[in-house]
Amino acid sequence: MASRVSISLLIFSICLLFFVSSLSMISAEESESKESETKEFVLTLDHSNFSDTISKHKFIVVEFYAPWCGHCKKLAPEYEKAASVLSSHDPPVVLAKVDCNEEENRAIVSEYDIRGFPTIKILRNGGKNIQEYKGPREADGIVDYLKKQSGPASAEIKTVEDASGLIEDKKIVVVGVFPKFSGEEFENFLALAEKLRSDNEFGHTSDAKLLPRGESSVTGPFVRLFKPFDELFVDSKDFNVEALEKFVEDSSVPTITEFNKDPSNHPFVIKFFNSPNAKAMLFLNFTGEVVDAFRSKYREVAEKYKSEGISFLLGDVEASQGAFQYFGLREDQVPLIVIQTNDGQKYLKSNLEPDHIAPWVKEYKDGNVSPYKKSEPIPEQNNEPVKVVVAETLQDYVNSDKNSVYYDYSWCFILYFAISYEKDPDVVIAKLDATANDIPNDTFEVKGYPTLYFKSASGKISQYDEDRTKEAIIAFIEKNRDKTEKQEATKDEL
Repeated sequence: MASRVSISLLIFSICLLFFVSSLSMISAEESESKESETKEFVLTLDHSNFSDTISKHKFIVVEFYAPWCGHCKKLAPEYEKAASVLSSHDPPVVLAKVDCNEEENRAIVSEYDIRGFPTIKILRNGGKNIQEYKGPREADGIVDYLKKQSGPASAEIKTVEDASGLIEDKKIVVVGVFPKFSGEEFENFLALAEKLRSDNEFGHTSDAKLLPRGESSVTGPFVRLFKPFDELFVDSKDFNVEALEKFVEDSSVPTITEFNKDPSNHPFVIKFFNSPNAKAMLFLNFTGEVVDAFRSKYREVAEKYKSEGISFLLGDVEASQGAFQYFGLREDQVPLIVIQTNDGQKYLKSNLEPDHIAPWVKEYKDGNVSPYKKSEPIPEQNNEPVKVVVAETLQDYVNSDKNSVYYDYSWCFILYFAISYEKDPDVVIAKLDATANDIPNDTFEVKGYPTLYFKSASGKISQYDEDRTKEAIIAFIEKNRDKTEKQEATKDEL
């Protein structure tokens, strides 16, 4: 009997021990889960630790953000989730952030030329190499992009499967073919891959037979660029790094960039707008019956002029509403073509026929087309304390003998001090909608809203960047305005 009791007590003790142990394990798991929920994987950097942290990492990603920025708020949970996943990568990929709204961090903002939020940069080799992040803004995409960016700049292609996994139908891929992975040509190729890896995928192989397009019996060394447009691939045997870079950049731009709702075209649209060339843009209804005729004639023109400093884009009206708003275009002008030059001048031909394209572009090249100016209609009445200025009337105000203040529509406060000058015949307070009117950049530079400029009667133009109070603005006007003889006489009497 005593033996049975002892065995029962032993079994009970073991069960109790197992139960307590299980509770401990559950408690530990819950604690670990809660800790992971509260732990921040994104490093917070500021003026006190930025330089030291960057110098310690061969690869680190930094988001420059502002707390009030809506895009930053949307990115924050995705960025944190990506940081959590990448912290377990081998080796770990570190994600960090800098609050650009903090006064102490302004030197960092200036050093890294941050002009918008959020801006993400990849810093390599202790910050010696800086690369713009050009990947997705959702967690899974951030993870995939940064895994590739943190690995080798060029992936070795050993099998047909490796090649098909790298070379896709809708992106640019640059592959070097070498008899051996050493020597000056190979080193120059790797240097190119490191420099351009944010924009293109790179691979290298010793067997051209593994590649999906082009001559397969060649042994190299040569570089083959695969692309989803025009001739689909192009080769080069010039291994000078600068020549290679020019080869990739020139070959990566379609003869005609297509702008529609297909996201795979967006990288090429970005390249188009970043080009230093003049930009020709033909806008059509892609579902129209004449689209094929336009495509054919437009390609003929693009082939002729692409080496003469003009890049060409074909845009679907449905996908181009932002461009229509920017240029001040209307759908009843379609089919239409716009050419914009680097100095901001725009040239327009609306209601085109396919046969109009070539002669009009020739007229533009010959300097026989007048610039187009986006402008709101001239107001029929303009009797309010704040005068309305449009692009067509701006020069009249600039050339007038009045002291004038110009500002953007979005700021209603101006009315308070405009009333103060309502009866002063020598001061004009005017407003100009910079989003609806073309403004000469050499006269007025608008980087944000509201922007205020003051023009004295003698023609001196200066930007106002002091306090936005009625008293401060009036004091500025009085200090900078050209005084009339009557005002000077009154001042002397006082």
